[in-house]
Amino acid sequence: MYNIELLSDRIAAASLERRRNRETERQDRIFNAKVRTIGIDKVALESQVNERKKKEEAEAESLKAHAADAVCNDKAACLLDQRQLKDERLLQGAIEDFRLNFQPRWSRREYDLSNPDKVKNQDRIQMLPGLVGEDPDSQGRLKKQQEQLREWSVQQQHELATARHQQRLEEHQYDQDVVALDFKALQLQKIEEERRRAAALATKDFNLAKAAENAEKRWKEWQQEEEDNRTDILNQLQGELLSESQEQGISVLGLPRLRPDSCKGLTNEQLQHIIDCHQQQIEKRAEQQQEEVHQDRCCVASAHTALLLERQQARINKQLRRTLDNTNTQLAEAHHEQKKYLDNVYTNIPDDSYFSQFNTSSR
Repeated sequence: MYNIELLSDRIAAASLERRRNRETERQDRIFNAKVRTIGIDKVALESQVNERKKKEEAEAESLKAHAADAVCNDKAACLLDQRQLKDERLLQGAIEDFRLNFQPRWSRREYDLSNPDKVKNQDRIQMLPGLVGEDPDSQGRLKKQQEQLREWSVQQQHELATARHQQRLEEHQYDQDVVALDFKALQLQKIEEERRRAAALATKDFNLAKAAENAEKRWKEWQQEEEDNRTDILNQLQGELLSESQEQGISVLGLPRLRPDSCKGLTNEQLQHIIDCHQQQIEKRAEQQQEEVHQDRCCVASAHTALLLERQQARINKQLRRTLDNTNTQLAEAHHEQKKYLDNVYTNIPDDSYFSQFNTSSR
């Protein structure tokens, strides 16, 4: 057998030899302590960065040159296109002039060459009405059509103006109805407030009259009770007093005409002391009664003040509620206008397929 060396074998052997040499150089570079580099090779990285920058600059220059060439080519194409259009117009004008000057109808091949003036003579002859393809009333029909179109246009404009006027009237009537309803609601609200105010005033007057009546009643009962007590005390004293003289004299309490010094077994000082003690009790009870009446009046005044404060708070709450309603109405109108604008601007509404393209992987 002949030892034949193929080209592929030589290439494979050369590649293997190169790999072995690179591996040998790598081992020498790594295991040789004199030339071994610890960490990152900064010089190599800087050279790579510089090479990348130079490559990007070269690509940018190439792109700029290509763009400049494209601009020049576009300008040249535009100039050539304009020149071609100008040449076509000139050629078409020359053809039209040539046909007008040198190719009249009577000199064409489809006409009778033996009688060139036949077409001229036919042009002078009027065509009889009623022939095929003739419309003798075309101008009148065209005029009638134009008048009809004008009438239709005027009618449409009149209908459109009428519709707009009717819409404006309806809107005006609607605004008037809304204003009338608001005015009627305000009147009803005022009537209701007046009724409540009158009812509150009547209730207040009734409560005040009732409180005054109760106070007067308690005052009369207390006076009657005091009169009864004084009468009982004086009756008890009367049994002990001796009516020795009939001189006119009014006692301190003012009921029987008795003299205190006629009391049996009691001196004037003792009787005066008893009467003073009883008078002090009567005054103390009167002060207590007055204090109770004053407390009742204070309670009525406090109730009246609380009622006024409650009405004022109700008015404030009502005003705040009205302001809040107006603000909510304005916000709703603004939101409606913004939604209408967005609906006009963004015509493509995203569907499920648009949102399904997100979050499809873990990266």
